[in-house]
Amino acid sequence: MELIGQGMEGAVYDLGDGTVRKIWFDRRPDDVRPLQAFLDELPPLPFRTPRIREITADDHGQAISVEDKLTGTPMNEAGLTEDQALDAFVAIVEALGTTVAGPASQALPVLNQPFWQGSWGESLAALVRRRAAAARPHLERDVPGFADLLDRLTAGLARIQLDHLSVVHGDICPPNLLMDGAHIAAVLDWGFYSTAGDNTFDAALAAGFFDMYGPDARRLDNRLLDRFEQLGHDRDRMDLYRKAYAITTATIYDADATDGHYAWCVAQLTR
Repeated sequence: MELIGQGMEGAVYDLGDGTVRKIWFDRRPDDVRPLQAFLDELPPLPFRTPRIREITADDHGQAISVEDKLTGTPMNEAGLTEDQALDAFVAIVEALGTTVAGPASQALPVLNQPFWQGSWGESLAALVRRRAAAARPHLERDVPGFADLLDRLTAGLARIQLDHLSVVHGDICPPNLLMDGAHIAAVLDWGFYSTAGDNTFDAALAAGFFDMYGPDARRLDNRLLDRFEQLGHDRDRMDLYRKAYAITTATIYDADATDGHYAWCVAQLTR
């Protein structure tokens, strides 16, 4: 059994038979079953997605899952041209926009807490309020007029009404995309911000995640925002969603707000 990856949630081992074993660090089996149901509910897409085949527990009650092995080269290592990589991001968002989210999508926690309460917009506004409370001392220090921004943002989110709920991935970024040449082979790491919601939310985040820290980050962000706007995604709503994400995840990785992700979130709130 070969260790092939390790992240914040667990360690992944290749079982050599087309499946992998994931040993979760801080999850019980009951914590993983909603994700299993969500992944089982995903409709056919033009790329592979994870499937959890079995969930058990170790001697300490921590979850162990057996999942399909997804193959390909991470986008950031695939040697694609800029246009090929941008096209892949757009294709994933467009594919998710064709989906119809089911009950398992709404049952899935977002950022490890219950999400749905009222409409999509009301649920997102409530999450922003809860997470803003955790990060408030830092954001009030670093974001001028943060209290007013928070009020305007949550009011704007609460007014959003959707006729259609699609499946939201919520973390479309190069390391989560496996490529076979210029073809998207698989999309990984569902569950962090995955839910039923607005496809424009994925468009807004994907544009920002394409290159978060490089010298060309703003130019590439704008290229994708322009493309998504041409496809019908409202620019103001994308900005609203980007700010919502920035507040909800500002201190998700570092409660002391000293990491690069926090700095990126502040940049989104002040741009």
